[in-house]
Amino acid sequence: MPATGRLLPTQQADGHTQMALDAWLLRRSNGPALRFYRWDGPWLSLGRHQRHWPEHWNDLAHRGRISLVRRPSGGRAVLHAGGLTYALIWPDAPRQRQEAYRQACQWLIDGFKDLGLALHFGSDPAGAEANNCFATATVADLVDSSGVKRVGSAQRWQSGRLLQHGEILLDPPAELWEEVFEEEAPAGAPAQISRLALDQQLRQSLVQSWSHCPWQMQPLEADEVQDLERELASWSEL
Repeated sequence: MPATGRLLPTQQADGHTQMALDAWLLRRSNGPALRFYRWDGPWLSLGRHQRHWPEHWNDLAHRGRISLVRRPSGGRAVLHAGGLTYALIWPDAPRQRQEAYRQACQWLIDGFKDLGLALHFGSDPAGAEANNCFATATVADLVDSSGVKRVGSAQRWQSGRLLQHGEILLDPPAELWEEVFEEEAPAGAPAQISRLALDQQLRQSLVQSWSHCPWQMQPLEADEVQDLERELASWSEL
């Protein structure tokens, strides 16, 4: 029998809590798991290996315009404001990177197609990445027909398990985006994309696309919350 997939309720919390939970799920999940979440205030998450970034980001953080946090996944900086984030845990995912991205993103393509928004994979070379994750669109990313990158994804492998992070661009804040990245913000998602129900709609798309796996909604239990609190300590600093 295939392992039961775990669906977690959509959560809104600070960046340290969100990243700690994803790292904890990567370490603990025996079967696939999916969660969506939103962030308390604007956060800029830095990729696991991103060691250099513009000095003015530190200034923006000092002035309280953004908060900074380190992601457990790779890739470049992502501004989390006005969007929806997902984390997919996939034990025994294909070890070929491009194939893993293809299979791990198909449910998103299917889900947005059902909502009237056609998406396709990007074609920029991975080495072309700038400080801003949304400045380029590689095979890890999903782009709309206007060329706007709608979903930016990054991965982390650990003990045979895959964590795929993704930010779904919905309503990027124009002024803050320009402050952070010194460029014009991308266009918002089409009006027919429900900002409130999108997590439910995409969750259902995964359940349908991965029908070989039984899925269950399973919030964190009390002992898991305690374990997560210990994990949280390691995500307090960059």
